[in-house]
Amino acid sequence: MKSSTVSEKSNYTIPIIIIGVLFFIFGFVTWLNATLIPYLKTACELTTFESYLVTFAFYISYFVMAIPSSFVLKKTGFKNGMAWGLLVMAAGALVFVPAALTRTYYWFLTGLFIQGTGLALLQTASNPYVTILGPIESAAKRISIMGVANKFAGILSPIILGSIVLTGLTDLEKQLPSMDNVARTAALDQLASKVIMPYVVMAVVLVLMALAVKFTQLPEVEAEDEDEGNETGQHKTLFSFPYFWMGVITIFFYLGAEVIAVDTLINYGKSLGFNIDQAKYFSSFTLIAMIAGYLFGIVTIPKYISQQKALKYFALLGILFTAVAVFTTGYTSVLFIALLGFANSIMWPAIWPLSIDGLGKFTKTGSAIMIMAIAGGATIPLLYGYLAGLPQVGPTKVYSILIFCYLVIFYFASKGYKLGRKHAG
Repeated sequence: MKSSTVSEKSNYTIPIIIIGVLFFIFGFVTWLNATLIPYLKTACELTTFESYLVTFAFYISYFVMAIPSSFVLKKTGFKNGMAWGLLVMAAGALVFVPAALTRTYYWFLTGLFIQGTGLALLQTASNPYVTILGPIESAAKRISIMGVANKFAGILSPIILGSIVLTGLTDLEKQLPSMDNVARTAALDQLASKVIMPYVVMAVVLVLMALAVKFTQLPEVEAEDEDEGNETGQHKTLFSFPYFWMGVITIFFYLGAEVIAVDTLINYGKSLGFNIDQAKYFSSFTLIAMIAGYLFGIVTIPKYISQQKALKYFALLGILFTAVAVFTTGYTSVLFIALLGFANSIMWPAIWPLSIDGLGKFTKTGSAIMIMAIAGGATIPLLYGYLAGLPQVGPTKVYSILIFCYLVIFYFASKGYKLGRKHAG
């Protein structure tokens, strides 16, 4: 028997609003990385490759902690799991205080890993919550609504943090070579200290949100039992669902593409000669394009186009925009990297439900494994950082690696989502 679920209720408005606020919060935290990369590169005197350890430390935590998160959720349920995720994120934010005071890069990376751990728990709970909240056919629309909240926060986060920590960075970088060791250390220490107050405020907000989730009326949801699922009655393990594993691979490559399109753009603008006061807004352009794509999904899916067909067409857009970006320069190249946000927008909302549909009692474990695949956002940008630093490749040609990512997504949208699925359309 299925326990009392939200899907049996007629009004999803309050749960949707609450989860929307959570998506706003982890969007705000996630997309701060675009600002932290150039900021920490200067403050901690890093190479290009070392600076992209920011994304590695943040996103690899999803891989490490997603399965433990699923065990936590089995004990706590989705609602309490979300509250715990917010508290762990707050702890990670507070680690930035000693990191800034000592200007120790590994402390910054530790704080990012802890924040990613909290987000792994939060996302392992919130994504299936939204998916199960109503009919699977409109899951991409609901996740798109969450995506608008997530990416709107992402637009604001680099602007807010950038105005605090990146202002005057270009002038400082010009002055550093002429400073003696004492003056250089003092200037970099002052730069590092700029991040303390924003992260203390963030920690306070996260704790308050955890309390709000804990004490707000947010119904628990449960996945279908095995005998009630469309397909799980004849499947004993997750390995009986080939389409799910293809979805995991697709999420891996999608996350790599999404993170590159956002988190590399400020540094890319600097490499093209743009002043940091201009380049600090570039990552927000990608997120604005993503919001446009989410709004497209909300309006058109599933009324005018299925989530599967939308995913296929947007993967082709990703290939096209990448090609234009690689073979152009200046504002045009930056613009088409930013436009990848539009192509990427529909991918998470479509890949997720196509991958977990029909898993039944395996939904929580499957969701955790899907979250593990967010490690693509750790490894592929790190590869980007390494290749971008090679003179024979450079910061523009390296974007070609995205074409392979979009080809994987195109395959999943065309055939991969049907692998081993008897009732695939």
